[in-house]
Parts: sequence; C-alpha cells; structure tokens
Amino acid sequence: MDQIANPSPGFQRNPGKVITVEPYKGTVTVRAGDVIIASSNKVKVLTEPPYPPVFYIPFGDIDFKQLGKTEHATHCPYKGDASYWSVLPAGDAGKDAMWAYERPFDEMADIRDHGAFYPNKVTIEATPD
Repeated sequence: MDQIANPSPGFQRNPGKVITVEPYKGTVTVRAGDVIIASSNKVKVLTEPPYPPVFYIPFGDIDFKQLGKTEHATHCPYKGDASYWSVLPAGDAGKDAMWAYERPFDEMADIRDHGAFYPNKVTIEATPD
C-alpha cells in the first residue's frame, strides 16, 4: 500500500461520533451573482449532527479560475486540516467561501478532492432528481 495510515484522533477519542457521507441524488450548482462557480451531479452530502448537511462537490466540477486560494486554514479532529479559497466574483463577501480537506483523515477519505461552500457567502442551489 502506498498510503501512510492517517487515522482521525477525534474518532479515536470519541468512537460514538457519527459523520456520514452519501451521494446526493440530484444536481448542486454554486453561484456568485450570475457566475457559476460549480455545478455537479456527483455531489456528496456530509451529515454531522447537530450541524446542517454540507454538499461536497468534486474538484473536477469546480471552476478554480473563479477562486483564489488563501492562507486561512482550520483543523477538525474528525476530518483533518481544511484549506480555503475565496470566490473572486463575490468580492469581499466571497472571502474564504470554499473549503476542502486536501488530505483528510482516513475515516473521511470520501471527501478528498471535493470542495464545500458557505451558503451565506454564495448561492447554493440543490435540485433533486
């Protein structure tokens, strides 16, 4: 195996914690004004009570030309270290509007190469099949 084990310390400390990642049956589109930032029918929805569900969109369906990577970073003991991008067409409102776990812990490998957006910084439209 070419990958080094990277277990989540959060799940080790709290094995009863439940985070699910499932395919979303439909299409999710992310906009900043009239500019489409992302659109995909291969979205994953992450559910982590008590937080609202979050859509994770594959990198291949995100227009990275509309984004600028920032220095901002956060850490989740369950998912790993998150990197952030600003949505350029949204101006100041789009600062750090997208995040991704580029090297998530093993338990959250399903969200690798996927980005998520803050719904208060961009418009997220989810259309079920």
